[in-house]
Amino acid sequence: MESIKVFAPATVANVACGYDVLGFALEGIGDELIITKTESPGLTITDIHGSNHLSKKPEENVITVAAQALIDSLTKKPDFGLQFELTKKVQPGSGLGSSASSSAAAVFGVNQILGEPFSTTELVRFAMEGEKLASGVPHADNVAPSLLGGFVLIRSYNPLDVIPLQFPDELCATVVHPQIEVKTSDAKKMLRQQIELRDAIVQWGNVAGLVSGLAQGDYGLIGRSLQDVIAEPIRGILIPGFAEAKQKSKEAGALGASISGSGPSIFALSQGMKNAQQVAEAFRKLFEDIGLESYVHVSPINAKGTQIIK
Repeated sequence: MESIKVFAPATVANVACGYDVLGFALEGIGDELIITKTESPGLTITDIHGSNHLSKKPEENVITVAAQALIDSLTKKPDFGLQFELTKKVQPGSGLGSSASSSAAAVFGVNQILGEPFSTTELVRFAMEGEKLASGVPHADNVAPSLLGGFVLIRSYNPLDVIPLQFPDELCATVVHPQIEVKTSDAKKMLRQQIELRDAIVQWGNVAGLVSGLAQGDYGLIGRSLQDVIAEPIRGILIPGFAEAKQKSKEAGALGASISGSGPSIFALSQGMKNAQQVAEAFRKLFEDIGLESYVHVSPINAKGTQIIK
């Protein structure tokens, strides 16, 4: 295989109560990456479409940092180089796993070119190195669902234990991205390093409830569990119209809503596409009314993850 083109989907991380341990993949939005073998060793980035702010220096871009982590782990190193052409369709700072989509695409594509020395689950740890570059923390709640698809739980980081979760077929997501930027690294710095035990107990219960609700297809339990008492109260103040968006989404038929990743995007989960579309209209109207440009995306849960495309 001399060249490959891959698509890695955007993701929603945290999913309210699951800070750094829960995420799911979206359909219809993601990054595309073309990887081509070169005679000269090393990694080079030739083009980046869709963003004018990303560096082409290998040590400063998540795609080459993640790819290099994979190559460094090989016993036998390749005797050729690789060049990358990236098309960004997940906007940086959107809260939809922009760096994760690029990192996932890189490690998936490189693994294919090398003859698949690693399983897709094993690729998560290499993609996490891209996340470390982007946010300062090697978290997996975006890269794991982007690679594997569906809902994913990170049970442990040391050792890394990634668990795909069952979820009901009718579950759909509505995501609104107000056109402001929130950097993940800045959003993480806002959070308290210590939390009250009573808040931890609430959060643990909601994580368990959400995982159980997904497995049982219990939409009521899913909705009751979409509650974050740790990150959302702090990060919500950065997003204009956030409280109103949560309220309007519930009125429109959503099971619940919260911040996607570190924001500013807001996600809502609904039973069925009809409800998800009604939530989308509520989001659009709200941000029109407050005078803030926004982008709305409606999607079933993407069960496929990163894929080869033609």
